[in-house]
Amino acid sequence: MPSETQEEKTDVEQIKLTEQDSCKTKDEVLETTVENYADKYLIYGVNDAPPIHITIVCALQQGLLSLSGQLIVSLLVAEAVCASNNEIFKARLLSSTLFMSGVTTVAMNLFGIRLPLFQGAASEYVIPLLLVANVDGTFCSSLTPESEQSVAINMTANASIEEIPIDRIMSNIQALQGSLMVAGVVHAMLGFTGLIGFLLKFVGPLTIVPTLVLIFIFLIKPVLKFVEVNWGIAMSTVLLAVILFLYLGNHNMPVPVWTPSGGFRIVHYPLHQVFAILISIIVNWIICGILTKFDVIENDPDGKGYNARTDARSDIISDNPWITFPYPGQYGPFSFSGAAFLSCMIATLISVLDSIGDYYACARVCRVPAPPRHAVNRGILIEGVCSFISGSVGCGHATSTYGGNIGAIGVSKVASRRVFLCTGILYILFGIFGKFSAIFITIPYPVLGGAIVVMFGIFFGVVLSNLEVTNMSSPRNMAIIGLSIFIGLSVPTWAQKVENPVNTGNGQFDRIMAMLLGNPNLIGTILACFLDNTVPGSDEDRGIAAWQVSDDDVTAGHDKTKFNEGYEVYSPLFPRRLLSSKVMKFIPFLPYEAYKDPETFANGV
Repeated sequence: MPSETQEEKTDVEQIKLTEQDSCKTKDEVLETTVENYADKYLIYGVNDAPPIHITIVCALQQGLLSLSGQLIVSLLVAEAVCASNNEIFKARLLSSTLFMSGVTTVAMNLFGIRLPLFQGAASEYVIPLLLVANVDGTFCSSLTPESEQSVAINMTANASIEEIPIDRIMSNIQALQGSLMVAGVVHAMLGFTGLIGFLLKFVGPLTIVPTLVLIFIFLIKPVLKFVEVNWGIAMSTVLLAVILFLYLGNHNMPVPVWTPSGGFRIVHYPLHQVFAILISIIVNWIICGILTKFDVIENDPDGKGYNARTDARSDIISDNPWITFPYPGQYGPFSFSGAAFLSCMIATLISVLDSIGDYYACARVCRVPAPPRHAVNRGILIEGVCSFISGSVGCGHATSTYGGNIGAIGVSKVASRRVFLCTGILYILFGIFGKFSAIFITIPYPVLGGAIVVMFGIFFGVVLSNLEVTNMSSPRNMAIIGLSIFIGLSVPTWAQKVENPVNTGNGQFDRIMAMLLGNPNLIGTILACFLDNTVPGSDEDRGIAAWQVSDDDVTAGHDKTKFNEGYEVYSPLFPRRLLSSKVMKFIPFLPYEAYKDPETFANGV
């Protein structure tokens, strides 16, 4: 056992169960006091394995943060296929969404880019579908962006429309399934063929940042719909989380522990920071429960503050079945819709750019080198494959990386891949055990809204930090950022304001063009990418050089003074001997160059 003086100087890495601690017992490692944690950026890195209890609680925290996104996207799909008034179908659709989110998260962390990422329901696919739905007679929705956002807050209200026959709902979802499966194949081929790795030569921070910023701006109104249910509860959630992970970030909490070898003792651990968002959710959930018990919160289902009650959606628990298992073709044979396919393909391009930006943002948060091309290709490949499976299961949406969960890594300082694998498993269980997942759906809206504000606020800062590798003192770069964001907001605002932004006499073409012009992500992304690749500028000024990782860079290793871990975090789960085969150099999603030198591989590269 180390002495008291040595214990006070013990670094946080010494409490991790690694091979270096093999000379100590498990209890001795776990009970080590952490006094000098404050100057550490991460508690657990990507390849680290936190204790099982830390892993489970962190996974639960990440799962709760992304739950609202799954719920919103699932209900928007129900709206698009005319099932907004069919509670049984909506519950079944939600179970499929949760299940596939779990499957995709596990696949991404095991076989994809292998960064700690959560893959969930992609809202990029649903919004264009809602805008273009009235082009095809198969669908019934004709929502504008403003009316679409109201769906997010009317989750429990019955629509004032006649009951839609189940046959029509099934026909709509079948058309959406086939269209999404085709889009998923295109998505997967971008990674399988290595086209994404090639496009990285032309897509850099000056393209990705405006895309993500416009997504954030577009999400402000839906998020506010959660917050404005009860501003007091929402701000209480935000304030508590900020106090725990910012104001108390340099302090360790005394935690009582007991181990067989050491008995009872007090250790100092940043517990409040690791679980800041989860603690804030639980505390304010309890507050809402107390206010509900004493009827402080209005009990009128039509009232604005009703969704702050803990019993506002309690009927979901009784309505959901105990066990359900989503499977391909559960809604019948697949069909195809041209309008749905168009909307899915548009969203695929935005989703791919969004994911690439998330990959680099996650690498920055985790303090690892920028992902090499083979890792990006593999990540997009897995996303596409899982989007195809999601279509076959009938989710009605694809899967994409959730930036808010990356922001949560920055709060908790836990970047372990094992946590996200556990999160994926939890979501699979949520999708199978319907009543268990329904418990979390009853979380009051303002509590969810406050948690979303925190996690997206952190991630927004991470997105902007990508501009660090560009020369933002350059008038060229400042003009590209400003013009792409401003025009990306101006054109859609105009298109949504006027009745017919395009009038050629062909009604179907005009509606499709109105949908394209009304999408701020599409307008801003196209403009930013065009300007960045046509206006003269060096790769260094554009930030392209910092994002390009050559095979020589991977083989040479990483700068240990700059990063906590190296390129080994991107190593695919594939036999090492096969990775050194010459055949691998023809497979763009496997790292042949990094493994052709056995000595290099032995050093962990």
